[in-house]
Amino acid sequence: MVMGRRPEVKKATAPAAAFAVAGLAAQLATALASVPFRKPWNGPAGLLHNVGMSVTRTVLRAFIGYTTSIPIEEFRSVEILIDGICRRALPPFLKPLGVTVTETELGGVPALVYRPRDGAAPDTILYLHGGGFIGTSPSMYATFTGWIAHETACRVVVPDYRLAPEFPYPASLLDAVAAYEAILNEGVPAERLFVAGDSGGGNLVTSLVVEARRRGMPAPTGLLLFSPELSLALDEPSIRENTHRDILPWNIPVRPYLRGLDPHDARVSSADADLRGFPPTFVAYGGDEMFRDPIRRFVERLENAGVDATAIEEPAMFHVFPILMPWLDASGRVYRAVGRFVRARLEAKSLAAEREQP
Repeated sequence: MVMGRRPEVKKATAPAAAFAVAGLAAQLATALASVPFRKPWNGPAGLLHNVGMSVTRTVLRAFIGYTTSIPIEEFRSVEILIDGICRRALPPFLKPLGVTVTETELGGVPALVYRPRDGAAPDTILYLHGGGFIGTSPSMYATFTGWIAHETACRVVVPDYRLAPEFPYPASLLDAVAAYEAILNEGVPAERLFVAGDSGGGNLVTSLVVEARRRGMPAPTGLLLFSPELSLALDEPSIRENTHRDILPWNIPVRPYLRGLDPHDARVSSADADLRGFPPTFVAYGGDEMFRDPIRRFVERLENAGVDATAIEEPAMFHVFPILMPWLDASGRVYRAVGRFVRARLEAKSLAAEREQP
């Protein structure tokens, strides 16, 4: 259930929603028209690669900038429209992968489940989608989560957790914990369970690990993070240095989620949390993204805490590039590395279980 479909969430009137959609279309058209003036052929690779990067960067900035500037009721109405388009347009891309999509509920949280054709029954990835804690839905991630299911042969479960500003911290975290607990209660052992996420969802992944530890719940066997937003203080050099290179707007919105909470609080900025005992962690991110420095610091602190960390920093790549441009060589390297990481963890757990048998 996309946020705008929840009965307690306000939507815009039909005329206001129509004007919002028209404004978005005009903004995107203007952004596309400006691309030739930005010298899109300049870049680190070939012409098609450079132009594709420039178009994606320009359009995404315009999209995020516009949608975060309109009233929240209009934002939710636009989100409903985009979610509906994705529900119809994206599933056909999963058929060649042999991945099917079904709806379910986990601990009271609606969710989508992506199942690979040859997946092992208990092997599960709980995926927390991005969107800066304020937007997007599981349906919008169909191709990416489908590819993850295909590459890992794991069932991928994507909860539709509550979003800010209607539901600020800790609502999304509580929904993530409820989904995690429900999967464990289904009989999926923690040794066969991964937690993954991108951007704001990557932040929720690490917050979930911290909260699960506080509650005495078993830790997952591994984490998969894609451009995670690990520090909500937004005060490190890459925030300034990569503003002109990334797809994110210069004024990244975090206040609607925090609602007065200190952005340095380790519960929401896991780059500053106690990382001892964290599960083995895979992190992929771009060298040109605004979150680069907090991610680098997080990886370094993981290693200093003795955690098995696998990090891929792709040079000249922006935020969540494997999701936005899956055809790139850099994205392909990330997909393959994710598959290797998951298989290695599951094989290691299987060998350990065999050794423990009498």
